[in-house]
Amino acid sequence: MKIRFFLGLFVGMLLGLGTTSMAQNDVYLFSSFRDNGQDGLHLAYSYDGYNWTALKKDSSFLRPTVSKDKLMRDPCILKGPDGYFHMVWTVSWNDLGIGYARSKDLVHWSEQQFIPVMAHEPTALNCWAPEINYDAKTKEYLIYWATTIPDRFPSTEGGKGDGKYNHRMYSTTTKDFKTFTPTRLFYDPGFNVIDVSIFQVSKKKYAMIMKDETKNPVKKNLKLALSKHLNSGFSPASEPISKLDWIEGPTVTKIGEDWVVYFDQYTRHKMGALKSKDLKNWIDISEEVHFPKGTRHGTVFKASKADVEFLLKQ
Repeated sequence: MKIRFFLGLFVGMLLGLGTTSMAQNDVYLFSSFRDNGQDGLHLAYSYDGYNWTALKKDSSFLRPTVSKDKLMRDPCILKGPDGYFHMVWTVSWNDLGIGYARSKDLVHWSEQQFIPVMAHEPTALNCWAPEINYDAKTKEYLIYWATTIPDRFPSTEGGKGDGKYNHRMYSTTTKDFKTFTPTRLFYDPGFNVIDVSIFQVSKKKYAMIMKDETKNPVKKNLKLALSKHLNSGFSPASEPISKLDWIEGPTVTKIGEDWVVYFDQYTRHKMGALKSKDLKNWIDISEEVHFPKGTRHGTVFKASKADVEFLLKQ
């Protein structure tokens, strides 16, 4: 296993893909799910951000235990300043909360928690695709997700939603994953929106990639918004950044000088990707990225060489 690891690392460095934007010992990891999310967390690794290999023979690292449906869809993992990998996920198609667990090594996990983030809205239909960021200024974790509350945004109900769904983004913050601030409306772009992923562009600039979930007329594409702050002030959504539609689950990393957005081509049953140097001009590189078969909506993040060596032994 060690020979395979160092050979791959050497090839990635030789190609010059992704090494300039990463710490010397960092490796790309990708969390995802299979099928309907019933068997839990899957992980893959890459040295260049383009070629991904499943870990643990593509079997689950953590099986879901919370909510009546016991699903683990859309797993989002962030390594916090406390040294823990923190994960949130979709537990059900129609529950009013999300899942949470943490781990030091991505193998041994804490007891799973159900966080009832929308329990105060009894008519809400769901909590989909939560993501997590850390705000170094406030020393808080920001968690955000998509929810439909019927009749809450009537101007885009009906023909501009998707059936009974008309999502907006909601959020909460926490310092310890024990107490949480009251849920608030986080982002309303004026249309049915899901699958938001936020990343820091510079010291005073954040970007948000989102899915326009409008079905009539069909949008189902990715758009971008900008802000000077992590948790507020995002601009109106841009025009689509991709010519493709029926895509979702964007997640972003930096490879060399390029911002790379991976996404789930869920009707085509494969992953895709875009790259840009300036967040304005985008190139589709879907044919250049290679993921394990069946990879669905997840998150790209970085781990140390030691972390990945441990995962390769599982």
